[in-house]
Amino acid sequence: MTIRLLIVDDDPLVRAGLTLMLGGADDIEIVGEAADGADVPALVGGLAPDVVLMDIRMPGVDGLTATEQLRSRPGAPEVVVLTTFHADEQVLRALRAGAAGFVLKDTRPADIVAAVRKVAAGDPVLSPAVTRQLMTHVSHGTGPASREDTRRTAATTRLAALGEREKEVALAVGRGGSNAEIAAALYMSVPTVKAHVSRILAKLGLNNRVQIALLVHDAELLE
Repeated sequence: MTIRLLIVDDDPLVRAGLTLMLGGADDIEIVGEAADGADVPALVGGLAPDVVLMDIRMPGVDGLTATEQLRSRPGAPEVVVLTTFHADEQVLRALRAGAAGFVLKDTRPADIVAAVRKVAAGDPVLSPAVTRQLMTHVSHGTGPASREDTRRTAATTRLAALGEREKEVALAVGRGGSNAEIAAALYMSVPTVKAHVSRILAKLGLNNRVQIALLVHDAELLE
């Protein structure tokens, strides 16, 4: 399968470098470029990319806003956020909005190509464990306790909608387990784990496993 990719970055040199780097992969087709998040909806509608590689900081409509708008649409392509920082509140917000992960701009070319392939296959490009580390680092000491209490209460309430087995799978996803690891730990088959994950996403109105991990972290259910 050829992966259709849209590159969004306000720096023409970055776009050129990414196009050169990713266009050399046999299974990736660069279907378009944009310098502003404002152009993303029309381009996605016209070009039907499978994956959008999205710069998070742009002077017009930034990547965070564009990601939130894009992922709220049915049938939206996957989004990988480009950033220069490991721990960035905007990265965390993009993950909450449904981005499948993030890559640093100084990431090795081969790893960026691998990230695009993983996302196109339905896998996040960072483990839930890394997401939790990012979340802890960014949120530590940055907001009032009342906001954290509200987030914890809301997350706990949402997770209460899950059945016991689904909750076990959600916790395992939050710990960073792969489908195979979760299957072994919970004595399930891999297809059963996948079915549980799909039901969890549907029940909670989430886009991907990263968001499950964030919700579990918000509820403070992991030791």
